[in-house]
Amino acid sequence: MADITSILPYYIISGLLVGSIYGLATIGLTLIFGVLRVVNVGHGAYIMIGMYVTFWLFTLYSLNPFITLIPAFLVGLALGMLLFYVALKRLLRAPELSTLISTFGFGVILEELAKVLWGADYRGFVYSLGSLYFQGIPLPLVRVWPAVIALGLVIALYVLLYRTRLGVAVRAVTQDPEGAMVCGVDVERVYFLTVALGIGLTTASGALLAIYFQQGINPYIGHLYTLRAFVIAVLGGLGSPIGAFIGGLIVGVIEQASVPLFTMLGAPNPFGLSVFLTFTLILVILLLRPQGLLGR
Repeated sequence: MADITSILPYYIISGLLVGSIYGLATIGLTLIFGVLRVVNVGHGAYIMIGMYVTFWLFTLYSLNPFITLIPAFLVGLALGMLLFYVALKRLLRAPELSTLISTFGFGVILEELAKVLWGADYRGFVYSLGSLYFQGIPLPLVRVWPAVIALGLVIALYVLLYRTRLGVAVRAVTQDPEGAMVCGVDVERVYFLTVALGIGLTTASGALLAIYFQQGINPYIGHLYTLRAFVIAVLGGLGSPIGAFIGGLIVGVIEQASVPLFTMLGAPNPFGLSVFLTFTLILVILLLRPQGLLGR
């Protein structure tokens, strides 16, 4: 047990690092839901696209993976614009099932297009910046810097939402679209910018996840992140970007710390128990606070 307690802080730090990226990956989902009341069930496909952007720009053009964050974000903006004008704009007043089907369909199209263009093989790359050492254990800088960038993007989003006129308009539309329209807010423009920004942040998080893990990139990798994003969004409170980030930190710590803990304790399926622990915690939190940690 002494060995477990001595190594646990390292895994907690690792959990906070990856959790910050999970949080950023979830913010796009919860932002779109909070403003448009649309659940993007194809969310993970955009993370996959961001991962492929980083992979191909690095392997084909030797572009620094961190620089690929910019084109990944721009690709996400373009996909968000396409998603809004092709589907969501026409379905804003349609039944919820219509938007669920349309976002699911867009996700499937992206996955199958990626499979046709790049094949179903698992891909990866190797990129290193050296390591920091914590308790004598190496902590790769390629896992530290993505977390720092993710935190910076979350802070930038907070400033945008709470310190700018656009942020005031977004929050007004979130609370009362009709009232915001009466006050002169272009509600459709806010919807458009929200979807574009949400998908842009999602593909940017995919680029950061590709740098963090570097292996296992394939057209269907987004399924895992879709499930994780929904768990984090519910935990933090649907519609709350900051809640999504905090939820990502919690899930990241549980994921990183519980697996080695269960392994040292001799559990037969450490990863399965980690997932069980995550959902148990979420169940307890939702029983005590059904709206999530920061939901209102």
